[in-house]
Amino acid sequence: MKPDRLYPLSHAPIHFHFRQTPADFVVTEIPLYDFSGEGEHLILKVRKKALTTWQMLETLSSHLGIRVRDIGYAGLKDRDAMTIQYISLPFKYEEALKDFSHEQIRILETARHDNKLRMGHLKGNRFFIRLKKVSPTDATKIDSLLKWIETHGSPNYFGWQRFGREGNNYETAREIVEGKRKMRDRKKRDFLMSAYQSHLFNLWLSKRIEISRLFEGLKPKELKEVFVWNDETIRQVHAQKHFFKLLPGDVMQHYPHGRLFTASELSEEGDRFAKRDISPTGILPGRKAKQATGLAWEIEKEFIEEIPAPGGRRYAWIWPEAIEGRYRKEEWHYELHFTLPKGSYATVLLEMIANRPLR
Repeated sequence: MKPDRLYPLSHAPIHFHFRQTPADFVVTEIPLYDFSGEGEHLILKVRKKALTTWQMLETLSSHLGIRVRDIGYAGLKDRDAMTIQYISLPFKYEEALKDFSHEQIRILETARHDNKLRMGHLKGNRFFIRLKKVSPTDATKIDSLLKWIETHGSPNYFGWQRFGREGNNYETAREIVEGKRKMRDRKKRDFLMSAYQSHLFNLWLSKRIEISRLFEGLKPKELKEVFVWNDETIRQVHAQKHFFKLLPGDVMQHYPHGRLFTASELSEEGDRFAKRDISPTGILPGRKAKQATGLAWEIEKEFIEEIPAPGGRRYAWIWPEAIEGRYRKEEWHYELHFTLPKGSYATVLLEMIANRPLR
């Protein structure tokens, strides 16, 4: 895949060995809410390894004699990992579960609940990642980078997993949009369009980080020679505390969830952003996507295509939580624990630390 991600920090690349395996990559879902303890649905806390979520659902479907579509889930999890996630099924299947056994699937807990789980009924995910072949010098650098991320947060790029095995599935979608290719399979076409939206979002976010790096590194007098913006706009953008600089007309969203609104008072909204009350969003081009205005639109419009999809907005910046790092000097292993909001990629945080592509 062509590079489409520029990161905030400019340190020399950090080298380590990382491979997604059940031993070195563990993901645990954090439910959006507590389960009620009563109702017509049974919630299963399931641990799986070396299986996709769909493979797990099909296995349970076959054993229980239930349709896959009648099983609820909040998120799709990686195959090359150990994952702990929640699924739901009608309570009447509780008895049939008692003799269920599978070497890659284990039911850890069960609970009653009022409704079926739906995609997105998820607060976030807790990750454990083990990096190997980490030198003591690089371990110290990682310690410092984690402190920066804990304080300032991280760009919310889509990870390489979004773009298929070859990293270029969005190119097929672009050919469909341009009329160079036809795709009759609607589900596959929708998936490819989503990947193309993700690619355009990444390109936009990389451009905004490039602008932010210039504002971090140059003085207002120097910035006037780079940007054809008026002096007051340059002053207001430069004065913002956070690394990621807001622009007039940015579409903001209350964080970690809430309504969208347009940035107009950069000083006030820049302070709210630094306090994690709000965060800027980037566009996922489509029919119903809210667009930026003003100066923010001048940047955004370069990354918009007429994609046959609803569209939307996505947080451009997030704050990983509960970050823990531990270096095991004897093994040259660095172990990471952190929590991300739903829809965010752990591998993006690793790339930010490494400052290089990891695919």
